[in-house]
Amino acid sequence: MIELPFLASHTVAVMGLGRSGMASAEALSRSGATVWAWDDDGARREEAAARGIPVVDLASADLAVPAMLLWSPGIPHTHPRPHPVAMRARAAGRPIICDVELLARAQPQATYVAVTGTNGKSTTTALIAHILRTTGRRAEAGANLGTPALALAPLVRGGVYVLELSSYQLELIDTARFDVSVLLNVTPDHLGRHGGMDGYLAAKRRILDHAKASGTIVIGVDDGPCRSLFSGFAGAVPISAQAELERGVYAPEGLLIDHRRAAPQVVLDLRPIPTLPGRHNWQNAAAAYAAACAVGCDPRAVCDAIASYPGLPHRQELVATIGGIAYVNDSKATNADAAEKALVCYDRIYWIAGGLPKEGGIEALRPHFGRIAHAFLIGQAADEFAGTLEGAVPHTQCGNLATAVARAHAMAQAEDGKGAVVLLSPACASWDQFASFEARGDAFRAAVEKLRTGREARP
Repeated sequence: MIELPFLASHTVAVMGLGRSGMASAEALSRSGATVWAWDDDGARREEAAARGIPVVDLASADLAVPAMLLWSPGIPHTHPRPHPVAMRARAAGRPIICDVELLARAQPQATYVAVTGTNGKSTTTALIAHILRTTGRRAEAGANLGTPALALAPLVRGGVYVLELSSYQLELIDTARFDVSVLLNVTPDHLGRHGGMDGYLAAKRRILDHAKASGTIVIGVDDGPCRSLFSGFAGAVPISAQAELERGVYAPEGLLIDHRRAAPQVVLDLRPIPTLPGRHNWQNAAAAYAAACAVGCDPRAVCDAIASYPGLPHRQELVATIGGIAYVNDSKATNADAAEKALVCYDRIYWIAGGLPKEGGIEALRPHFGRIAHAFLIGQAADEFAGTLEGAVPHTQCGNLATAVARAHAMAQAEDGKGAVVLLSPACASWDQFASFEARGDAFRAAVEKLRTGREARP
């Protein structure tokens, strides 16, 4: 856990007591700060009180007293409507920041690699951390991925924090500066939280604006918004999985090419790596290669580490193969663009989709409908998705994930679809039926394991 001695004897308000908020409140308390913690959810307030964290109603407290308001990024503070506590803090002149900002202030001697993008940021973050550890560097990975920022271990000089940053977190960064800033891609997502596409793009751009003057910027150039941003950052390293570049790192055919300085050189064949399937993962690998080289790793050692990458849970994770059919957990695909990355990797798919729908639904996936043998729909999006699939893809309304897994399994096995895949790639958030995409993926794993061991009855 990170120590925050510069906040000892100060009062700090903490809004939101989920995983990151609770970790922040505990880190502040251990550092000698006076904590005013609050959550709109009464159950979370009770949990905080039981853990010895002081609970103070920020809707009525004098917010001129705290030095700052530490905001949990998952709570909307401006859009779709201003949160009353955020409004009161701003009126009192109190800065509103997130835990990543405090990590950067507390550990200035460390190196910071920050990663964002609509899709691929978790894989890229995990891959960079794997490369660093494999090549002998001390690395801590977290923030939006896994461990909250203030629950990470402290690092001495030479250690590297690899941070996945969401658009929500980037909005709440103030003075933090990054040694390597990676922007993978930008496609429409979370538009309600940012007041539209312009606000979303502005939030993502902040990862570039907070690069150190001596740092390295890595930008994917396979989408229009990122290409536009790249033109404004001289010296940035472009990456692509779609085209050869005049300079940069690219892999349009699955061959990773380093063309940052000298003549282009093929450094790694990505196609045989089972944990990095598909063109989107070639972009992730290009970004990770560029970032790891930027912090001083030997390029050959970086390539060896990429080849040994074990994969990321819930992102095209092979759970089992039963009767020649693969069962793949892609629960982290919480929007259509992310689901597309999985759909293009397989030729015959028994697709489990649905949950809490995102903007645009699955209409953008229509070019890939021919790959889908049958769709099994769950959650709040089921009716909407059924309407989009009507006449194009056979589909079954299943209601919940357990039913969908059982029916997909029965159909795939009955049709003897060897070489096919039962794919959970929901194109939706999980919150209608699960606490997180991780919980949804864990439920898929458990259901598949029951099928594998013969402990689950056929529907």
